[in-house]
Amino acid sequence: QPRRIAAVTVATRIAEELGEEPGHAVGHKIRFQDKVSEQTSVKMVTDGILLAETQGDKYLNEYDTIIVDEAHERSLNIDFLLGLLKQLVEKRRDLKLIITSATIDTEKFSKAFFDAPIVEVSGRMYPVEVRYMPPESFVQDTDDFSYVEAAVSAVDRVVRESPFGDVLVFMPTEADIRETCEMLSGRQYKSAVILPLYARLPAAEQSKVFKPASGRKIVVATNVAETSITIPGIKYVIDTGLARISTYIPGTRTTALPVSPISKSSADQRKGRCGRVANGVCVRLFSEDDYESRPMYTPPEVLRANLAEVILRMIALKLGDVEKFPFVDPPPAKQIKDGFNILYELDA
Repeated sequence: QPRRIAAVTVATRIAEELGEEPGHAVGHKIRFQDKVSEQTSVKMVTDGILLAETQGDKYLNEYDTIIVDEAHERSLNIDFLLGLLKQLVEKRRDLKLIITSATIDTEKFSKAFFDAPIVEVSGRMYPVEVRYMPPESFVQDTDDFSYVEAAVSAVDRVVRESPFGDVLVFMPTEADIRETCEMLSGRQYKSAVILPLYARLPAAEQSKVFKPASGRKIVVATNVAETSITIPGIKYVIDTGLARISTYIPGTRTTALPVSPISKSSADQRKGRCGRVANGVCVRLFSEDDYESRPMYTPPEVLRANLAEVILRMIALKLGDVEKFPFVDPPPAKQIKDGFNILYELDA
């Protein structure tokens, strides 16, 4: 759902820049909605839609240029697309492919795509001050002090510091968001609107975060606000440094969704949510040493997933042999073998 909202939002913005109504020169195609006409020359789609289009047109002849944005997310769909497009640029010399991200491993991607040129474009960013505030900076005894309480305490400090500027708080789970919103509502900040944001929230509720408010907006979100959605007007970001990251456990053959520390690149993406309209402040609820000790990038989903599921999806999408598919980060042979073993045991 966040990707669908993002596709519509970007298409609408580009149409506005061109002084046109959406659905003419600029259109979008998402699940349950197709705003594309014969006049359309720029089309916004989700990764799932583009994958689906390859089933009827494996050479994607409709397009002469494809831009894959936020490629660092490295979901299975993104990795499937990257592999397909790598094969496609070898067969279609006329196809232009642009892969973009604010925090991508440029050298790895350049090498994966035949030493493609790397172009750096500086964003329109204002300076962002980073403040490290681990739990011990709020209380002496941190044993019973949760990251929810730390985030609420950080919002208190922001509100005391300045009466202006919208706030974005990153939480790992929906339950944490509800608890945080409840605690913040109890503070009764003057002229403040508390808004939750997560993927399962109805679209009408999600759209509230984009609308201007009479007072200060305090948005409490999962990592959908990290890259999938850009909320305008954010001056302060409060980052717990946590997210739910799915991980397959081979020993028990189960997939867990533990709350885990995010990578440096994810933390930097969160920091980049502020400083877009004015000088920003990013409050990290962990120490600088903690940040420096984290891995640079989150492992791609294909390296964290049950390969049995991946193999079945690849068969359904007619992507060919999993061992020969040109993944940017190919899964180890042992993992692939385990995936096939599970399918054989299930008599799939």
